This record gives sequence, structure tokens and C-alpha cells, in this order.
Amino acid sequence: MLYWLLKYIILGPPLRLIFRPQVDGLEHVPESGPVILASNHLSFSDSIFTPLIVKRKVTFIAKAEYFTGKGLKGWLTRMFFVGSGTIPVDRSGGRAARAALDTQLRVLRAGGIAGIYPEGTRSPDGRLYRGKTGVARLALESGAPVVPMAMLNSDAIQPTGQIIPNLGRVRIRFGRPLDFSRYAGLTGDRFVERAVTDEIMYELMELSGREYVDTYAQKLKATPHHPIPA
Repeated sequence: MLYWLLKYIILGPPLRLIFRPQVDGLEHVPESGPVILASNHLSFSDSIFTPLIVKRKVTFIAKAEYFTGKGLKGWLTRMFFVGSGTIPVDRSGGRAARAALDTQLRVLRAGGIAGIYPEGTRSPDGRLYRGKTGVARLALESGAPVVPMAMLNSDAIQPTGQIIPNLGRVRIRFGRPLDFSRYAGLTGDRFVERAVTDEIMYELMELSGREYVDTYAQKLKATPHHPIPA
């Protein structure tokens, strides 16, 4: 219930008025049935604007740190993500990450929309980075179509580390659904999962117009000389 209150009463109306979302291709999101929304990730606000403009409920996964913050900011962040139905994921990998994907599989099997950022973290510099294969496993195990979604300028609206967003018109673009049924039964094949992921990332590159970098963003952030926060 809090999700719909946030969307239509508490946050939705003022955000639409202030940021006047410009959306292209929204008709590519099916009106019913399971759908995977795969988006590039430029800003904290991506997880706010996407549910705002997609009519159906979107269930995202987000790093577990968003649910453990301290003080007023931590509490507000936690309440927002809990209220919007976001699933925490431990980015250390292994069983914790698998549990988050299993939860999204349940969303899809119930006919819902699962939102995912294939890069696994926000871009450190606005470029598009190599996708992790979790999105492929989700597509192959569920059989759901993947709708690529490009955030075009959310990094200008709310740069990393900036709490108060800049005024501006947020721009979002959706691509045609991608069908991976030709790979049915090949879940677990790492070559197939990489091929599916790379196809999704190629579509995101085309939609966003951002330069593609064939390395993981999280790996770049982890390098000692890289000052950009994770």
C-alpha cells in the first residue's frame, strides 16, 4: 500500500511537476505478464523515477547498505526502499545474491515486473560498464521478456554524492522487448548467459548513447587510485 501512496499521493505528483519526465517508448512495457526491466544506472534517483513513470509496480533490487544506514538520512532511505518494495542484495555475491534473484523470480512467476541494473552498481563516470550475468539467469529461468530502459540524464539531475537534486527535466527511453526463448533450457551455461547479458548491454548502449567499457564498474571503483565512491 505504501508503494501506491508514494507513487500517486506523497512523492509522485510533486516529482512529476518538478522534473517533468520526458519518456520515449513506454508502450514497449507490456500491460500485463512478467517483465524484466533492465536499466543502466547513473544515479540514486533512478530507483525513484522508474516506478514514477511505469504504470505497473516495479520491484528492484538494491545494495544492502541502503537498508542499514544510520541517523535520519539512513532511516528515511530505509523507509523509502522498504515502502517501494525494493529487495536488498548482498553484493559480496554467492548465496546472498542468489537469494535476491530467487525473490525476483517469484515476482516474475506471479506476473510482475522485476527491475534490475545489470552493471550491479552506479556508473562511476557516466559510461556504460560490463553487465553481470544475473540478468541473463533471471531471463532464462523465468522466460520473461527483457525491456531495456535507458536513463539519459539522471546523473545530471542528481550526481553521485549529491543529496538535493538539480532542477531539470529527467529523460528516459525504453527499447523493444528482447526475447531469449531461443536459449530455453540453457540456464547455467556461462557462454549463453554472457551472450544474453552482452545483447542486453548492447541495446542499453544504443538507447543511452553512452560509451561502453568492457570491464565491471565495481572493479574500477575498487582500485586504490579511483576516488569515486561506491
